[in-house]
Amino acid sequence: MIGVDWGTTSFRAYRMADDGTIQDRRTAALGIMQVENGAFADALAAQIGPWLADGERNVLMCGMIGSRQGWVEAPYLPCPAGAGEIAGALAGVAFPDADVRIVPGLIHADTAGVPDVMRGEETQLVGALPAIGTEGLVCLPGTHAKWVRIVRGRIAGFSTFMTGEVFSALRGHTILGRMMAEAPQDDAAFADGLARSAAPGGMLHHLFGVRALGLSGRLADTASASYLSGLLIGHEVRAAMPSAARVHLIGTAALTAPYAAAITACGGSPVVQSEAAAAAGLARIAGSASWT
Repeated sequence: MIGVDWGTTSFRAYRMADDGTIQDRRTAALGIMQVENGAFADALAAQIGPWLADGERNVLMCGMIGSRQGWVEAPYLPCPAGAGEIAGALAGVAFPDADVRIVPGLIHADTAGVPDVMRGEETQLVGALPAIGTEGLVCLPGTHAKWVRIVRGRIAGFSTFMTGEVFSALRGHTILGRMMAEAPQDDAAFADGLARSAAPGGMLHHLFGVRALGLSGRLADTASASYLSGLLIGHEVRAAMPSAARVHLIGTAALTAPYAAAITACGGSPVVQSEAAAAAGLARIAGSASWT
């Protein structure tokens, strides 16, 4: 089968054996926003054409390709959900010579009844479940970080934190960014930001402190971005993580490393899972689906 993780900025495809072993892969800077005039069928054929020519007929896709801006809007499936429920809610798309389907997103309401959604992360979670076990807390860092509860081997609920996007917005479009210079990660400044997130006053007050520390000469321009990152991630972790929790992290090393540091600093225990969770999840969901 062929698994495709198709997001906003990138395209990743995997040719997999029945047991989920990756036999070949393709990557391209071809996010859904780069596909002109909605020509997703042509774009997909251009990427996986050789595998189709070799006889592959089952194609399962996840990510923003199933969003309102993608090929078709796959439905949001309510939590709790596991591989079986997700496989039973796949959305089909018209494509010549292959059965192409899209993994649904998930939806969950918080205690106030406000909905939260994910699209793409559910597949990573399904792929990581064998390593996580039947119960656990999972964090998927990113532009919109997800904190997910696994109960009885299923995705029971989750919360989204816009930490990555807020960092980019503050750095690029507010007065805070004017005092930030391009520089490598400053671990000491990051740790200072983490520590500040535990102080009274709240995040909005703490954010202005980034500017005030710079003006007073106590925070270098080259360290400001790292301090801001630590401050924001610290507030996220303290809001999302129960005391002394074990937290499974799924993502690239660049994303999981600062979260592992923050979780440790806040009293938790991070466990980094494989970056190949999306491919594994596509294989598991495909194995639970009924193909024509």
